[in-house]
Amino acid sequence: MYSTNSSRRPARRSLRVLIVDDEHTLADSLAMIVQYSGHDSLAVYTGREAVNAMQTFHPDVVLSDVMMPGMNGFELVGHLAEHFPDCKVLLMSGAHSAVEIAEEHTTRGRFMNVLPKPVLPQTILKFVASCAEAPAMG
Repeated sequence: MYSTNSSRRPARRSLRVLIVDDEHTLADSLAMIVQYSGHDSLAVYTGREAVNAMQTFHPDVVLSDVMMPGMNGFELVGHLAEHFPDCKVLLMSGAHSAVEIAEEHTTRGRFMNVLPKPVLPQTILKFVASCAEAPAMG
């Protein structure tokens, strides 16, 4: 018999996870995976759509592509830092240069989590789970 109730597991809070990627199929797939793991999710396809969605969705976690037309992932992180400072962010990129840029920002004192694509769903879920286990801010 399979049960999701386990007294050994610490209680997790459900998070609001915003997925931002101009590859619609990837964004939608990640949103479904995150939702099936017990969190609210919303997929959008541009940085501008993400900024607009944040006004009503108020994400706890943002999973974003780096290289997108218009507002890129790094610019989105800047917006989050200003307007949603407690929001956790995981950036993903198929471009090696994006990982190098993130490392450069890290050395300047601004940490960015950037994983090279493809990112396994288990890696995404592990990141979201670590955010859910962290104490709630605010």
